[in-house]
Amino acid sequence: MTLTLEVDLPADIARFRLPEAVAARLQELLDRQDAGQQLTTQERNEAEGLVNLSEFLTLLRLRSERMAS
Repeated sequence: MTLTLEVDLPADIARFRLPEAVAARLQELLDRQDAGQQLTTQERNEAEGLVNLSEFLTLLRLRSERMAS
C-alpha cells in the first residue's frame, strides 16, 4: 500500500536541522556508545529518537531540493 501526502514546505526548508545543542547531545550519546560505554535505556531511546528526527529532517531537505530542480 502506498500513501502519498502533499505538504506545503516552507521556503527555508534547507535550514531545517537539529538545533546545535540537540545535535551535540546526540553526538555525545553516539560517541559514548562507540567508546563501548553502556547507555541507559532512557539514553538509548533518546538517541534513537534524535537519530529518527535527524533522518526525517534530512529526508525533507532532500525531497524539497529534488522537487525544486
